Amino acid sequence: MTAGVQTIIYPVKDLAGAKALFTTLLGVEPYADEPYYVGFKAAGQDVGLDPNGHSKGMTGPVPYWHVTDLRERLAALVESGAELLQDAQDVGGGRLIASVKDADGNLVGLLQDPAS
Repeated sequence: MTAGVQTIIYPVKDLAGAKALFTTLLGVEPYADEPYYVGFKAAGQDVGLDPNGHSKGMTGPVPYWHVTDLRERLAALVESGAELLQDAQDVGGGRLIASVKDADGNLVGLLQDPAS
């Protein structure tokens, strides 16, 4: 089951510059501001900046579909022909993320919050 796309992560090379740009664009200060990730919440959307995204294979923004069972959904996508890019990983507080690439090269992220 999915709750839709509620998170989008941008790979960035200049974290400070990207943080300034998104602070201006979204009109809010980041809720997370670390050397490895900057996150914003605006208008019900979670927007993240990942300075290591390019090294993880991110070629542009990645939409993250919020799901109730990440491992089940991930296995189903791989079985359907998606290429695994990042296996399930706890990124803190029990939040799981994973990503795949479809046959056209599009990146698809999955996110499961601990309450799911």
